[in-house]
Amino acid sequence: MSVRIELLNASFNKKDFSCGKDMLDDYLHLQASQDVKRKLCVVFVMAEENIIQGYYTLSNAAIPTELIPEAIQKKMPRSYKSLPVTLLGRLAIDKNFKGKGLGAILLIDALKRCYEIGSKSVGSIGVVVDPLDDDAIAFYERFGFVLLPTSGKMFLPMADIAKLEL
Repeated sequence: MSVRIELLNASFNKKDFSCGKDMLDDYLHLQASQDVKRKLCVVFVMAEENIIQGYYTLSNAAIPTELIPEAIQKKMPRSYKSLPVTLLGRLAIDKNFKGKGLGAILLIDALKRCYEIGSKSVGSIGVVVDPLDDDAIAFYERFGFVLLPTSGKMFLPMADIAKLEL
C-alpha cells in the first residue's frame, strides 16, 4: 500500500475528518492549524488527494526523571530533574479508514521521524504518548510502549525505537 504522509496545509479537507472521538476530531477541525502557526507542534496527515485518512502531532517535551523506567534513569546524569522526549500528542484515523492498518503505519512514520530527529537534530531519549483510553493503551503496548507510573503517560525509549524495523 502506498501512502502519502505530509505536513498539514490548507489544501486538506479537515472538516470531514471524523475518528469518532470528539477531542481528536475537534482538535483537527478547530485547533491544529493554529498550533502549527504558533509552533506548538507539527501535524502530519495521511491523505489520499485532499481527504485526510489520519493524522498525528509531534512536539518537544520533557518529563520528570523519576517517571522514566529505572534502567534508563541509571544511565542519565543525576543532575537532570527532567529529560527531553518527543511528544506524540495525538494520533487518529478517520472511521472510514479504520481496520486497514493505517494506525500502525502512522505510528511507525511518527517513530521514524522521532528517531531521526532525536539522533541528528534535537536531543530526545524517547517518545511519550498520552493515551485517551484503554483501546489506545492496548494499541501503544503492541509497539512496546510502557505505562509511566502515576502519570497516565506511556514511554518508548529511543533505544527500543532503533530496534524496530523502520
